[in-house]
Order: sequence, then structure tokens, then C-alpha cells
Amino acid sequence: MHPALQNLEVICTISSYVKSTSLPALASTCREFEHPALNALWKDLRSVIPLVNCLPSDLLGSDRGCLVLQKPPDGKVWDTLFKYASRVHSITMTQSHSSANHQTEALSLLMLSCPSTPASFFPKLRKLTLHDDGTRSTAEFLRMAFVPSLVELNLEIPSASSTALPVLLSLGTLCPQLQRMTVKVAHTTDDSLHKIPPFVIQSVSQLHHLHTLSVWDLGHKGMECLMQLRALQSLSLDLTASSSWGTLPQVQFPGFQDLTSLNLSTLTVQHASNFFGSLQIVRSREINIHFTSRLTGLPINSIILSQFLAILQERCDNDKLESFSLILPGKKFMSLSNFTSLHAFRNLTQLDIGEGCKISMSDEELCQLVRAWPKLQVLKLNGYNNTTTILPTFHGLIELLRLCPALTSLSLVIDATELDGIDLKCPGGGLCNKHLKYLALGTSPVVSLVEVAVILSGLFPRLEKVEPAERWTSVNSFLSGLRLVRERRIEACVCSNL
Repeated sequence: MHPALQNLEVICTISSYVKSTSLPALASTCREFEHPALNALWKDLRSVIPLVNCLPSDLLGSDRGCLVLQKPPDGKVWDTLFKYASRVHSITMTQSHSSANHQTEALSLLMLSCPSTPASFFPKLRKLTLHDDGTRSTAEFLRMAFVPSLVELNLEIPSASSTALPVLLSLGTLCPQLQRMTVKVAHTTDDSLHKIPPFVIQSVSQLHHLHTLSVWDLGHKGMECLMQLRALQSLSLDLTASSSWGTLPQVQFPGFQDLTSLNLSTLTVQHASNFFGSLQIVRSREINIHFTSRLTGLPINSIILSQFLAILQERCDNDKLESFSLILPGKKFMSLSNFTSLHAFRNLTQLDIGEGCKISMSDEELCQLVRAWPKLQVLKLNGYNNTTTILPTFHGLIELLRLCPALTSLSLVIDATELDGIDLKCPGGGLCNKHLKYLALGTSPVVSLVEVAVILSGLFPRLEKVEPAERWTSVNSFLSGLRLVRERRIEACVCSNL
């Protein structure tokens, strides 16, 4: 055997690249490969079916439609199960179907006769993703999978009658190191929105290491609970199924003191305004607001949006916020004056005004908007190309590069037909951006493809293509050629100096 294959790290690396269908053969090659190959094979399971398939065919049977043990499991059965289950690091069961339900029931039934504690069955389990079908066997499996090593839980609950809810109450005791948690309700009804939150609140309140949480509206009591989680860094709240934010709450909450990311989904701008208006302070590096597609047909006018952004500016730590995104469905026409409240966040490095917001702006208005953010690295402003919309030109783009020299990603609709005053030999007048790697010009009107490619090549020497690529095929072809000419010119200069 080659000396390198006696190195365990090398063998583990090889096993990680082998296809799962070939891992059993690799495991049987020799002793050195057996354990690393089996570890790779069983590390991530898409269901518990492979585990149950390892059992003897005569172990389980059916009696009056119920799954039963036909004989006691012997030591060989337990040795086989523990041999493979002890290697499992993640289990993902996202779909509910009869075969998966049967296998979960079989495993749960087997655990009733387990000679050791359920926690020892999956001693290395770190991630569990489970679609709860509401059956008792799924709840029993969940109890079995709640082990001290678990750090991530993704759970979808079908309804308020789910038998898994009582199991959640033991989460803090059984999984004290849990760090990431997502809980969703498959079918949101008034009944589920009122009955499920108390179970989730009690389980979450016990998780002192939880730093990432994604849940729906847990009510005012739930909000108070979330604000007491000192380790919490990333919070995603889905308020779309809730009506509790239709009015501003009577009580004001302390808020969030030290978040890395706050993600909020709501039906209306008013709901978002009431949410932030109820908080004394929000200290977060990143805030993402998403108004969902169910908003279609409801009015969003510039005044309501401006009021919301003013509340956001008032409640948020202006110095800490570095990234902000706003996503609106459909096509909402806004002016840049609606976003002046964002100027207070002078440390912004990322700004994304999503595709649903169509903005009309001149060169001067574009520069006035970004002047407050010299640290900006990512900018996404979706203009809209029609006969009544004012679009910035290459002149505004060049000034943008001067005001925001750190840009690495830019999405902007410009009028690429207006080339007057642009020197093709030196488009930026000596100014260029060598950091930009992503440029999306969307539906920008363009006539002279070659001249536009020359200008873009001069402004962004490292740029490889313009997005969307299928719309800018010709320009991207010219860009590739210009980049090749530039590289060969540099090579020629280097050679001449040798």
C-alpha cells in the first residue's frame, strides 16, 4: 500500500469525494478504508430508511394493520444498528410519504426495547430537518433524535394537534448546545397561531446558546422571550399570517441590543411600521424587509413607505447598520426622495432596493442618494425602462464610482444610449474601479454595443461580463476581447522590460 494511504486524513479526504454508491465497495477494500468509508456513507441521511433496511426481514410484521415486533431483537441486531447510527451526523426528512412513515414507526417501535438510552443511538447527530406528519411515531422519533450533540433543528409542524409539541418542551434539557433553529407551521390557522406558540416559546427560552432563529409571529409574550436571548445573533420573523401587527401595541418592548441580522416578512408596510414602532431600539448590522406577494392589490404609496423608513431610522442604531434590503412585490414606482431617511445610516456597505421598487432618477439624484455612503460595496437599485422614466447615464455612473470607490457589486438600470461627452479612450477621465466583479444593467437601453463595451472595459478593468448574460451577449463578447487585448499588452510590456 502506498505510504500516503496509511494517513487517516488522506483516507478520509478520499472517502469524502467518492460517490455514495461506491462507498460500500470502498469500505470492503481493506481495514484502513472501512471506517472512513462507512463514516462518509452514513454521515448524512435523507431518511431513516437505510437504517431500517439493515434489520432482518423477519424482525417486524403486521397485526391488524399495526406494526409489531415478531421476535426480540438480539445482540447482533443492536450491534448493526449502533454500528451505523453512531456515524450519522445529519438526518433530513422533508417529505411525508407512506414508506418513510412506516420506517419511522419501525425505528420508534424498536427503540421501546432498546437496552440503552435513546440518546446513545445517535451520539454524533448534529443536524435534524424533519417534516412532522402529526403521528405518534414521528414524535417518538423526535424524542430519540433530541441528543446533546444536536446544534441545528429545522422542524415543520402540521397543526396545533401535533403530538410533537410536548416533545419540544424538553428541547432545552436534551439539546443544551442547540445553536440554530427553524420552526414553521405547515397550515396556518387561527387555532395553530394561538395554540402552538406557548410550546415554542418555552422551548426557545431554555436555549442559552441559540444564535440563529427563524419562526413566525409568536405574539407579544414571544417577543419578550426573544429579546432575552443574549446569544441570539440572527432572527427571522414571518409575520405574514398574523394580524397582531395591524395596530401599534400599547406596550413598548425593549428591542434587540446586539443582532447581526434581522429578517422580517410582513403583508403590509403598516405592519412593518407597527413592528419597529413597538421597539425602543434595534441594534443590528443587517436588516432585510420583505413584503410578500400576497400584498398584490394592496396600496403602497410613497408617503407610507417614507413614514416606515423614518420609523426605521428612529428606532435603529444608525452607526451599527451596515446592510439594508427592501423587497416589494410587483412594480411600485417610487422616487429617490422616499429613501432620504436612509442617509442616517452612514456606515452602510450594502443597499438593496429590490426589483419590486421601480425608481426614476437623474444623474444628479443618483449622486445625491449615494453621497452619504462612501463605504458602499454592494448597491442594487432597480430602475425601470419605459418612456416616462428618467434614467441615469454613464456620467452618473462615473460620478458614482468617485463617491463609492469600494464598490464590488452594482445593479443599476442606466440610459446606455446617451454617450455624449464620454471619451472612449479614457471613459472615466482617469477614474476606474478595479474591485467590481458583478455588474447588472438589466433592461438598460443600448444602441452602440461596441462603444458601450469599450466604456465598461475602461471603467471596470476586471469585469468579465454584464448580467443578465443572455441579454448582454454581444457586449460580453466584446468585453472578453478587450480584456484579452489588455492582458497581452501587459505581457508585452513585461517582456520588453526584461
